Parts: sequence; structure tokens; C-alpha cells
Amino acid sequence: MRQSEYFIKTLKEAPTDETSINAQLLIRAGYIDKLLAGAYTYLPLGVRVLDKIKQIVREEMNNIGAHEILMPALQPKNIWEETDRWQQMKDIMFQFKGRGGIDIGLGTTHEEPIVDMLRKRVNSYRDLPVYLYQIQDKFRNEPRAKSGLLRGREFSMKDLYSFHQTEQDLKDYYEVVKQSYVKIFQKLDMEVLIVEASGGVFSKEYSHEFQVLTPNGEDTIYYCQCGWAQNKEIVKLKVGDDCPNCNQASIQESKAIEVGNIFKLGQKYAKAMNLSYLDDHGKKQYVYMGCYGFGPSRVMGSIVELFNDANGIIWPAAVSPWSAHLLLLGNDQETRAKADKLYAELQANNIDVLYDDRDESPGLKLKEADLIGITKRLIVSDKNKDLIEYKLRQEEEISKHAIKDIIKLFDV
Repeated sequence: MRQSEYFIKTLKEAPTDETSINAQLLIRAGYIDKLLAGAYTYLPLGVRVLDKIKQIVREEMNNIGAHEILMPALQPKNIWEETDRWQQMKDIMFQFKGRGGIDIGLGTTHEEPIVDMLRKRVNSYRDLPVYLYQIQDKFRNEPRAKSGLLRGREFSMKDLYSFHQTEQDLKDYYEVVKQSYVKIFQKLDMEVLIVEASGGVFSKEYSHEFQVLTPNGEDTIYYCQCGWAQNKEIVKLKVGDDCPNCNQASIQESKAIEVGNIFKLGQKYAKAMNLSYLDDHGKKQYVYMGCYGFGPSRVMGSIVELFNDANGIIWPAAVSPWSAHLLLLGNDQETRAKADKLYAELQANNIDVLYDDRDESPGLKLKEADLIGITKRLIVSDKNKDLIEYKLRQEEEISKHAIKDIIKLFDV
């Protein structure tokens, strides 16, 4: 894509009403635009990154046997009354009157709708297990929507729901999902801790959060280098105490960002909404459920919080909006012809490249490239004759290569 033809508009200054790093950089670099507190427009660059995160998640969900669906954001009051949550969720759920005076809520979560759908289709033990997920926007009337993509009133969410005959089958699949999440974060170059948290009203067992350590996080966790970690809400230890896992005096405290969470829901919703099946003896049994959340938009913001420097964003390769950013520095005919040739060569080898072919100063182009943060950079200038400069966004070292050798720097 030629940058002269692409909708990118960077800003020189960070918005004065944004305090979080992710919002400041994403707005300045032309990835998102703020419409109102907690609601953002994803611009073309932002859509590319968000879609790449979603695709990584989608591939992993498919790998563990889950099937993608898409449920309505509009949800009727009556199914929420079956679980006694219409009033419970009133503070954060957008609720309003539809035509005919029908009470409707915008989806904050989707346990009720998916159970309503399953109870019409699950009758026998032969119908189970079932694993269904969706990637959809959620709506929550957050009182503190001041952290950019980390806490929105409208945000992207992948929610997977699993349905089982037995509690043991739920536990087994829960571990499968846990390991699938680990694979997702490895692909995103994010070091996560699997943190024990309260099971809430769903289970006496722990739920699990996936947390990344950062001083800018909203959560507080206690952890050990051996891998043990608990959320502040349940921990009974303090800094310096012995770890219950490795018995070393090594407990540490840190701020963190939650980038995923998983719950064993048990039979709570199944019993409330009569989601049942007949077992192999013809006896009625209630279904066991699990819920597994992952926020693509929140993860996008978290990546920016983790990977940045004084000049801008540093995208991990897996979610970089383009594989390469090709910069034309100098506008004489010979240099432009060389850049055009390299651009054509990259495209011919299916390497997605953003080509900055604009008639702008080298200083402006380099500054904007740092801000945008594409992982790999190629520079064509009149100083290097037939050689192309190559560098990674996070590194200062520059190497020089002939055009014929450039393709070898990419996985094609």
C-alpha cells in the first residue's frame, strides 16, 4: 500500500484529555480516534492490528474444537430475569425501552443468550460437549473509562462458552483452554502470569486471570518467580513471605493489566434457565458450563503499554499492521525508481508493505515511522547507491543489503 493513498493522519501532540500511554500513542499514531469517553473509532491502521489479534485468537479457538457464532448485542429483559441479573447489572448495563415498551439491554456479557439458544437444541447426552465462541463488541457503562482501550464502554471481546455432561469434563476442557491462552500470548510476545482469583458465585475453586506486569496496571497481584500468583482480592500473603508453591521467601507485589480470564460456571445458569439433558439412563441432568474471556481491544491497548519508547509504538511482529515499512528518502528520479522496484519485489513475494512514497522531508518520515511502530523498516535513499537500509523498530543497529537479498529478511 502506498502511504500517499492510505488514510493515515498522525498528530504532533498527545490529546490533553488522555492520560494512559496506550490512548496517547494510538491516537497520535493514527490508529484510533476518540468519540467519547470509553468509545473509540478504529482507523485503518487500528483495524489491521485489531484484526490480526482476532485472527490469532480465532485460530487457537478453532484448534481446541470451538465453533464460531455471533449473538445479538440487543438482549431482552426476560432472559436476564431468569437469572436475577437484570437488576444486579443495572449499574453497568445500558438498559432502555424498545418499541412496544419492551425492556432491552445492550450486551455486557452473553451467558443468558447462549443458554437460551442451547436449551432449544440440547436434549440428550449425545448432544454434549459443545464449545461455542464469538468475537463481538460488548457495552458496559464503566464509571472509570479513563484508560484508553484498557477500560472501555464499548470494546471487543472474545467469549467462549463450553457445555459438559460432567464436572470432570468441564475441568479437563478448562485446562485445555488455559494452555490455549498461553499459546495466544506467546504468539503476541506477551509474558503473562496465570493468576488465581476468586471463583465468585460460580465456584469454590479459583478462577484464573492472565495478567501482564506493568506499573500502569489497574490490578495488584502477588507472585513468585516460580509461577505462583494470586490477585490481591484473595491473597493472604505479603511481600517477602514464603511462596506456597516453592517454599522460598520470594513473594513480590506488582501492578498488572488483566488481558484474559476464565471461569468454571458450574451449573448456575443451567439450573436458573433449565438447560438440561437426558443421560444414558433417561434421567434429567443439568449441564455444566465454563466461560473464557479474552479482549482483543484490551490486548491491543496492553501491547502498546508494554512495547513503546520515547518515539512511539513498537509492535510485535505478529500484530504489526504491515510486515514492513518502506521509506523513500530523497525524491530524485533514480532513488524513486529504486524504491518503486523494491516495492514491486516485496509485493510479488506476498510481503505486505506500507510504502512511504510521499513528497515529505526525511526527518518527518523517520519520525512518523517511529511513532507508527511497524516492526521492520526498509530505507531507500540517494546516499546508499544500490543498497537498502534495514532495521528493526526496537533496535538502533542498521544493516545494508542489495535489493535481491531483501526478501531473505522476511518469512515467506
